[in-house]
This record gives sequence, C-alpha cells and structure tokens, in this order.
Amino acid sequence: MTWGVASILLAVLVAIFAVSFFLAPDASEGDESFAGTDSTVTAILEERGIEPWFTPIFEPGSGEIESGLFALQAALGAGLLGFALGNLHGRSASRREQAEPTPPASPGPMPAE
Repeated sequence: MTWGVASILLAVLVAIFAVSFFLAPDASEGDESFAGTDSTVTAILEERGIEPWFTPIFEPGSGEIESGLFALQAALGAGLLGFALGNLHGRSASRREQAEPTPPASPGPMPAE
C-alpha cells in the first residue's frame, strides 16, 4: 500500500470519528453524553422495579479511583498479551531457525606447501 492511499484512509477514519461526535444526540440534563451500556441498562431495570441479584464486593470511593483501577486492569492485560505474543513470536523464530539447513563449514584457508 502506498503512502498516499494510507494517508487518505487515515484522513477518512479521523473524519468519521469527528463526525460521530457532532451527530450524537445531546444528553438530557444531568446525564452523561456517552454513558455506558451497563449504567443505561441498570437505570432502565431500576425504573421497572427489578432488584439486583447481588451487591458488589468492593465499591471504589470515587470515579477517579474506578477509572484508575480500570486503567490498571487494561495495562496488565496489555502487558500479558504483549508477553504472550512476543513469546509465541520467539518460539516461531526459533523453530524456523532450527529447521533451516546449516550451510557446510568452509574449509578455511588452504595450507601453503
């Protein structure tokens, strides 16, 4: 793929992302613009009178702590995924290296007579 095509595709992707913010409906008073599905479904179920089956074991003290814990979880997952992919790549390279026939050793310089 050439640089021109890649640049055009990147520009289109950025434009689609930017336009999605302008086309999104405005949040009603007191609501978040981009609320997650968990909170939206929870609110709908509470309106219908459905009680939760269990309560959380640990409730973070604030949204910042919750975001920090989520970021920590994402970083640990990314690190684990990177380690696994790197390990698999190293194994694959090692197998390819062992499967290649080794060239015969050169006899070295001829002895002078």
